[in-house]
Amino acid sequence: MRHTLPQSPQFYVTAPQPCPYLEGRVERKLFTALQGSNADSLNDVLSHQGFRRSQNVLYRPSCADCAACLSARIRVRDFAPTRTQRRVLRRNEGLIREATTPWASEEQFALFRKYLGDRHSDGGMADMDVYEYAAMVEETPVRSRIVEYYQPDETGRQLVAVCLTDVLSDGLSMVYSFFDPDLARNSLGSFVILDHIEIARSAGLDYVYLGYWVPGSRKMDYKSRYRPLEIFRGGRWQELDEETELRLNTHPLENDPIAEQVAAIYLPETD
Repeated sequence: MRHTLPQSPQFYVTAPQPCPYLEGRVERKLFTALQGSNADSLNDVLSHQGFRRSQNVLYRPSCADCAACLSARIRVRDFAPTRTQRRVLRRNEGLIREATTPWASEEQFALFRKYLGDRHSDGGMADMDVYEYAAMVEETPVRSRIVEYYQPDETGRQLVAVCLTDVLSDGLSMVYSFFDPDLARNSLGSFVILDHIEIARSAGLDYVYLGYWVPGSRKMDYKSRYRPLEIFRGGRWQELDEETELRLNTHPLENDPIAEQVAAIYLPETD
């Protein structure tokens, strides 16, 4: 008997787990597999609805008692760097950028381990080995790039930052980035975001997708420094400004039941 994959994506919900962003809260995710010939269009359409990619899975927070995680993107055409961000750009103007097909290297993994040990030693990725890292980078069914940043030195050059990036129809999605924690003064994390804004602008793309902004989470607060920032809330993208921040409601009654959330998702057209 021949078995075929279902034409429409099947959505599932993870079991509740401790929230990595807000202490004392529990997270739950709505997810679907990213596979088949329409993987690029599915990634594109669901990214426009607040989903994020992790290898061959697309997910979006769907917590029963919280609605704090908000997908965020920078509107490239209207972005103007602040004085602090201009200093970051000047400080890193000597870096060399190389964007290639997503292929993991030992040099990347060594930097990845160094970054996790300094910044996220108790996080969910802290125990990743080289094979799991390679899977994170290389197992992509969509159009992705690995963007590397090198600092010239007396021996040649040194890898100082890396970003795994998806290319969407309207922007760049920064899937995961890491950098050398010994160069804290260089603000490399900020520089990688600023450089992706420039890459998107030069490619005629409208947005840089940053993942989730979580009000009240110190880990995620930095994302609100890039304005104009849009957040996906209530089924639409809206600009984050002081008035919007005051209106943000993370009460659990704001959350629709899972069945209604899935019913509201629009999918790419199929042939």
